Amino acid sequence: MRGLGFSEADARTLADHFEEADRRNRPGHGTSRLDWLAELPDLDPTATPHRAVVEHGYERWEGNGALGYLVLARIVESQLFDPPARARLIVASRCFPTGYLGYWVQKLAENGLVAALTTTSPPRLAHPDGGEPLAGTNPLAIAVPSSDGRPLVSDVSMGKVTYGDVLVGAAPPEELVPFGGEQAHKAFALAVGLHMLVSSLAGAEHGAVMLVARPEHDPVPALRARAGGVRLPGDG
Repeated sequence: MRGLGFSEADARTLADHFEEADRRNRPGHGTSRLDWLAELPDLDPTATPHRAVVEHGYERWEGNGALGYLVLARIVESQLFDPPARARLIVASRCFPTGYLGYWVQKLAENGLVAALTTTSPPRLAHPDGGEPLAGTNPLAIAVPSSDGRPLVSDVSMGKVTYGDVLVGAAPPEELVPFGGEQAHKAFALAVGLHMLVSSLAGAEHGAVMLVARPEHDPVPALRARAGGVRLPGDG
């Protein structure tokens, strides 16, 4: 990352994300992405995102050509520095690529905030009946803090496999379809809905929408008790 021109701080931010993805067995979002990033034609390691609009309960960020990872990193840092009194909606334009979204919402949950995050990507999922790709894999990540110190982190792509899986050769391109088999129309509907939600708020280019809120209840310990040791989303 330093060799590509990123600052020491930005290089560490990127490295932390890639290394955590590898530790979480998400190689498509890990250090395998380094070669892919190096080949991006419009890579600008000096670009800096900024917060363009600040209102009560709402922020809008502009990516300004910065990698989506760094846009989300700045947004998360900002929310931790100045958390909402109740809840806040954050919209980011020109925010791509963003990596695995559970990484970002977990940081917020570890500091006591509920967070939901979705982002768009290039259209890669076609209708289950066929045709041209109409929506990105458009993951949705939700993190809920817990008094037991282990946030619940749910992070799901709408694809049977991720584009990262295809990049690293872990899955063939023909498996990049909505998940669900005979029920794939449900994942396709979610992918389209999330794509239109983000696009309507962030604009034509790839973007992100995040909700951050202070919890008023602590539901995770009771869920863990009912689960009886079954692995829950986000557990190591």
